[in-house]
Amino acid sequence: MSEGWLYFAIGLTGGILGGMGMGGGTLFIPLITIFMNVEQVTAQAVNLIAFVPMALVTLIIHIKNKLVDFPSVWYLLLPSLITTVITSFYAVDIKSEILKKCFGIFLVIIAVAMFVSEGYKFFKNRKGRKANKNLTNIKL
Repeated sequence: MSEGWLYFAIGLTGGILGGMGMGGGTLFIPLITIFMNVEQVTAQAVNLIAFVPMALVTLIIHIKNKLVDFPSVWYLLLPSLITTVITSFYAVDIKSEILKKCFGIFLVIIAVAMFVSEGYKFFKNRKGRKANKNLTNIKL
């Protein structure tokens, strides 16, 4: 399999995840650093370039479907833009190995948070179902 096809497959996977709103870069960056032997800082830059058109298309679709809460966007957008500008100047000077470790730690934290959150929801719903089941057995 030539490199071009592998890049295509990784891009396709990132696009699918990005289109679903899961952040294609979460998978895109590790895939191209591991399988394509691309440095972390380069992978992040390529991800940002690929992200712009994906985000634009997805945003248009979400706006069309009235899924964007514009007043809330500003509370996220302004601090995100400010911190992005500041940290991007530092990111280019950080060694690739350190970026890999930071990104890996970030992914582990996200995975644990999602696991705990979903576990909490599962047990909360399970308790609620048992309570509702008991209520339906009561005869008046």
